[in-house]
Amino acid sequence: MSAVDDLTGADYAVLQEAIGGLTDEEYTNARKLSSTDIVWTDPDIDEDTETFTGQLRWRKPLAPTINVASLTDDTDGTTTSQNQDYLTYVKTARTYGSEKINLQKLVTQEDALEKIARDFSETRSQDEHNSILSILKGVAVAEALNGAASAGGGTGLGGQTFDNDPEDAKYGFYVDLGASKLILDATTAIQGAQRAQGFLDAMGKAWKDYEPDYAYLVTSPAVLASLRAANLVDQDRVQDGNVMFESIFNGKLRLIQTRANQSMAAADLTKVNTGAGVDIDGGTTSFIVLPNAIAMNPLTVDEDVEIDRSAAAYQGGGKTQIWYRWGNIYHPAGYDWLGSTAAFPSDAHYGYAVESGTPKAITSVTTIADATGTWGRKATSALSLGILPIFHS
Repeated sequence: MSAVDDLTGADYAVLQEAIGGLTDEEYTNARKLSSTDIVWTDPDIDEDTETFTGQLRWRKPLAPTINVASLTDDTDGTTTSQNQDYLTYVKTARTYGSEKINLQKLVTQEDALEKIARDFSETRSQDEHNSILSILKGVAVAEALNGAASAGGGTGLGGQTFDNDPEDAKYGFYVDLGASKLILDATTAIQGAQRAQGFLDAMGKAWKDYEPDYAYLVTSPAVLASLRAANLVDQDRVQDGNVMFESIFNGKLRLIQTRANQSMAAADLTKVNTGAGVDIDGGTTSFIVLPNAIAMNPLTVDEDVEIDRSAAAYQGGGKTQIWYRWGNIYHPAGYDWLGSTAAFPSDAHYGYAVESGTPKAITSVTTIADATGTWGRKATSALSLGILPIFHS
């Protein structure tokens, strides 16, 4: 038994006999969404506002009134009005720290704070990935409430179709494939690209005649395996900045593979489907995301790294703490923050519902007909949105 088994914070690093150099295990967390071009820094966002939130303002598209000139009718023509709108974005701040017993290194020969400092970039990037994934899910919740309940201002009419009015918020900005798989099983009648009909239909229904030149498909390893089995993955990769992406349909959809769970919780989806709109049948969620769909602006944090020493601790041996602090503004294009404006949101808050002005978990909502998502659609047309949830089996 080690002679220092009773030393708090030291026993984990002590070996009875040296057996080799100590190395760090590589991280195998889910692949990061924050390192892709679905995020960008929005120059119109002001990070220096004095409260938890800020606002963006823009001029809405004109709804022009065209008059027919007359040589006989002297009635004044009707003028065209110009309208503006605004949306709210919210800040968040995160912290990460550890401590060491100052005299511990005399016994362990390992500085307990070195790995904390060395791995800070991994910790922060993982936190940013988690936040972005939570925002994707939060947008899915908000749009599901529009189509399956009545958050759009009337009884929901389901998801996008090839011919729905994109300015009608009663249609949620999602596509529900129901019991169909994202990649259909091969049959004598369904071969090759036909197996990915769901992808193509989803893009056409969502963006109609404004279909983008390319987009990103946030896909699970299982879906990617199906794409490969169907021989749909392009032979040549697409270079985007410093990242090489696998793609399908000659680069139309660039594949972001992550094992992170993208789907709404089953209990949340069941709650949403109690609304008066069209039920969502697909229990699994994938996302098609446009470039620059989510703003991620870093905040300037005072004392972003701080070291605190307590000389008297451990009978005068002392202890040292190190703390890292960072903050970001995350905002999906075309949406308004409807959650709390008096606190920094957690990842869970990005996926809340709002009932009678109070943010809460979806399963805690009393009357789903009165609930919206924490992200309220503010764009005039759904064609301006960049995050498309696809519900499938």
